[in-house]
Amino acid sequence: MLEDIIRAVGLMLVFEGIMPFIAPGRWRDMAKTLGKVDESAMRLIGLFSMLLGLLLLFFWR
Repeated sequence: MLEDIIRAVGLMLVFEGIMPFIAPGRWRDMAKTLGKVDESAMRLIGLFSMLLGLLLLFFWR
């Protein structure tokens, strides 16, 4: 189980690093735009992201 968690975190870091590596300027612009989004919209985005991830994990098994 611990190995799976470590692999998942490693894969997440790889995916998180793709945008800043390929297009750092666009990534910076996106980060500035996200800084202007209100907290309720950010929470909603986070909720949908988590639910999508859970659905993927559920159906993948």
